[in-house]
Amino acid sequence: MPTGTLFLDLASLRDADVATVDVVARLELAARRLGLELRLRRVPSELRELLDLAGLADVLRVEASREPEEREQPLGVEEERELGDPAA
Repeated sequence: MPTGTLFLDLASLRDADVATVDVVARLELAARRLGLELRLRRVPSELRELLDLAGLADVLRVEASREPEEREQPLGVEEERELGDPAA
């Protein structure tokens, strides 16, 4: 049973390939041997697809990321309103 959690943020990863999948899998094994749980954050979609193809999507703990829907504005953007509208 894991005694701690190690987070790996992959947001800055530019090119995901089979070598990347190998490194992440090895990190998972090393973390388990040390009694840690590895969690992947902000995983690029390309790497997610490779992990799924390799059958590792269920083994590696990838934190769910929410992407805005097609016409939805990203968080932090306020909608314009008329001056006569009461404040929300």
